[in-house]
Amino acid sequence: MNTKQSLFSRGLFFCLICLLALTAVTAQAEKSPYYNVLKYGAKNDGSKKATDAIRKAIDAAVKAGGGTVYFPAGEYLTGPIRLRSNITIFIDAGAVIKFSDNFDDYLPMVPSRYEGIDVTSFHPLFYAYEEENIAIVGRGTIDGQGKKWWAFAEVDSRKSSDSKWQKEFHRLNKDILLPDLPGTIERGFLRPPFIQPMFCKNVLIEGITIINSPFWTVTPEFCENVTITGVTINNPPSPNTDGINPSSCSYVRISDCHISVGDDCITIKSGKDRAGRKMATPAQNYTITNCTMLRGHGGVVIGSEMSGDVKKITISNCVFDGTDRGIRIKTARGRGGVVEEIRVDNVIMKDIKDQAIVLNMQYAKSEPEPVSERTPAFRNIHFSDITAMGVNEAILIDGLEEMPVENITFSNMNINSKTGVTIRNAKRIELHNIQLNNETGTPFKFAEVQGLELSGIKTYTPLANTPLVELTNVEDAFLYNSFPRAGTDIFLKLKGSKTKGITLNGNNLKHVKTPLVIEQDVTEKPVVELKQPQVLNK
Repeated sequence: MNTKQSLFSRGLFFCLICLLALTAVTAQAEKSPYYNVLKYGAKNDGSKKATDAIRKAIDAAVKAGGGTVYFPAGEYLTGPIRLRSNITIFIDAGAVIKFSDNFDDYLPMVPSRYEGIDVTSFHPLFYAYEEENIAIVGRGTIDGQGKKWWAFAEVDSRKSSDSKWQKEFHRLNKDILLPDLPGTIERGFLRPPFIQPMFCKNVLIEGITIINSPFWTVTPEFCENVTITGVTINNPPSPNTDGINPSSCSYVRISDCHISVGDDCITIKSGKDRAGRKMATPAQNYTITNCTMLRGHGGVVIGSEMSGDVKKITISNCVFDGTDRGIRIKTARGRGGVVEEIRVDNVIMKDIKDQAIVLNMQYAKSEPEPVSERTPAFRNIHFSDITAMGVNEAILIDGLEEMPVENITFSNMNINSKTGVTIRNAKRIELHNIQLNNETGTPFKFAEVQGLELSGIKTYTPLANTPLVELTNVEDAFLYNSFPRAGTDIFLKLKGSKTKGITLNGNNLKHVKTPLVIEQDVTEKPVVELKQPQVLNK
């Protein structure tokens, strides 16, 4: 074969290979094509509602067995969008989907969940029910245009309950399990969540920017295998516009998100009061990592709707900058349910308006009652490697008399705050290697605690005539390996007739003026091992 024939043969072979490759790509594209909403009648100039066009594109993809519904750059106006199995919504860079603020567009009402209560209410902006393999992805923006929703919910619905939407809500919800305390449910105007898949499997939300949610923003309910990653949520100061609220789900991964909202940034819930206990579906197996939170009532919050239990949660490598609280776990008598097996580590907090860490079982004030299914419980919760600067209150734990919080540990923490640590109604509490620099009050205060272990605690801002540690009605406490800084007037103060079983060992108290102060109502003296400190009886 001569050279020209050889070159021709090689060229022909190359063309054949390219043709086969193109055929394979084309076949793959036909198997899983993009369904461009413009081809189904949508306008990307915002001139008319694209609701029907979007539904047609989704229906076409469903008919083909699944696919990607594509929004190219431009502005789209739409009513609610219902997701179906094996469908991906792809919102490209430069695309903005604006949801209608005409309340009638979100009728008929559908099964939903509102603040932990199972109801029939307005169709969520993005909604799925008993679907699988669904996704909302891309670099575009979705805008809930929530201002009109906020105004009606906060003004008109508080004045009366006679709007047509409230009447329809009450007609459809005659037999629901109401929460113990009256509130928004009774008013009957429940704003729709922005993204609410219910009873779904394999849910992905990735890359998009979400703004102006009418209510909770991303709130999967009763879902399994949920991934929320690289999402930006920016809601202005507004009522109940939480960022990400996965409720009663299993296997949830939240990562690399940036959140600034009108309520809590990330909240974990599992139903409210009787309704939550009836569904009995815990929120479990969640990981939250590499997220930044700015404005919000809390950075990561558990509760207060946790009646179906919350367990096996990890929170790590996050930054809270300007939230009202850092980590907040809250509940109240009547909720029932257990929060347990929680671990928080590698967190930075700055400019926190209230507490860096708060575990509050008295979110709604009430009187003690016998332990029952209404009694909530917090246990097995652990915090480590946390830095918090510009905090109002370092740590607050407030358990119940009939159900103290149990097995809570703190280690390797550095906090600069106005006030210090207050822990009451608790059992099995440990603090190790904690530097707390507070401006006023006793740095470490404990009351009605059983089983307390403190080691390596200190402050570099000791206050005159103020103890580093104050124990009131504390039983079985062990204080060891602490080295208070120069200027510490009092290391330990004991109060309360139930205080007993206090042991000190191996503390370096050379900078302390008065190591131990004992009030008159303390009947049992502490055990002081190694060097006997100076004791002042009052």
